[in-house]
Amino acid sequence: MSAAYDDRDGKIWMDGQLVDWRAANVHVLTHAMHYASSVFEGERAYGGTIFLSRKHSERLHFSARQLDFEIPYTVDEIEAAKVAVLAANGFTDAYVRAVAWRGAGEDMGVASKRNPVRLAIAAWEWGNYYGDAKMKGAKLDIAKWKRPSPETAPSHAKAAGLYMICTMSKHEAEAKGCSDAMMFDYRGYVAEATGANIFFVKDGEVHTPKPDCFLNGLTRQTVIGMLKDRQIKVIERHIMPEELEGFEQCWLTGTAAEVTPVGQIGDYNFEVGAVTREISESYEKLVRA
Repeated sequence: MSAAYDDRDGKIWMDGQLVDWRAANVHVLTHAMHYASSVFEGERAYGGTIFLSRKHSERLHFSARQLDFEIPYTVDEIEAAKVAVLAANGFTDAYVRAVAWRGAGEDMGVASKRNPVRLAIAAWEWGNYYGDAKMKGAKLDIAKWKRPSPETAPSHAKAAGLYMICTMSKHEAEAKGCSDAMMFDYRGYVAEATGANIFFVKDGEVHTPKPDCFLNGLTRQTVIGMLKDRQIKVIERHIMPEELEGFEQCWLTGTAAEVTPVGQIGDYNFEVGAVTREISESYEKLVRA
């Protein structure tokens, strides 16, 4: 599936029914296109089962409420729709994207209470998010844009608008030959990559930024549980930029990224060490169990 995303064979679930892929369209005056009134989930199916599927559906509802709208489908209905999408497209291993948004309606200003809330679910086959980085470690730039204060945006929602600075940061990173960019938060602490949480290893202990102004990813939570099950100490805290020099290993976590080792961030280098390899391999086994 290398064609443009609007020009493929297959089915997409949209507002309660499966439609032809190329027919899954919205009007140019859709509110979400103009004002970012949209939330989404990225999920992966392994062997026909979506990992943490229900948690993703529950978070989609949570994110919508943070943006002051209600999705007109229950969690159970969303779960059934995802199963239908996989079956209709004949996928067992796939990436699944659920997206809810304020559509076109009577309102076209900032307020949009009279506009319908819509929901779509698509799936496609998607390999490693960072290509061959799982073997040699991803190379990251350091972004100039910072994750915002939770007083300025609903930072714990998976809201489309929060990804604007991520797109800009990733484009700049790719122009420098990097796979992604690491972002600081509004206070100057290490936060995350543009679409993945970040972990560091030092002296056998794992350090990861406290998610107080960015998404506490489901993969992040899973990996923390895996580390604790192995009696590896996990320290969630604020991490200063100057600490990067002292860390030995680093990896990213996310539904798309899964567990991806990091070899370089700016001028700082990391080894793809034993802890990183063990967690990456164990996660691969877990999602396919």
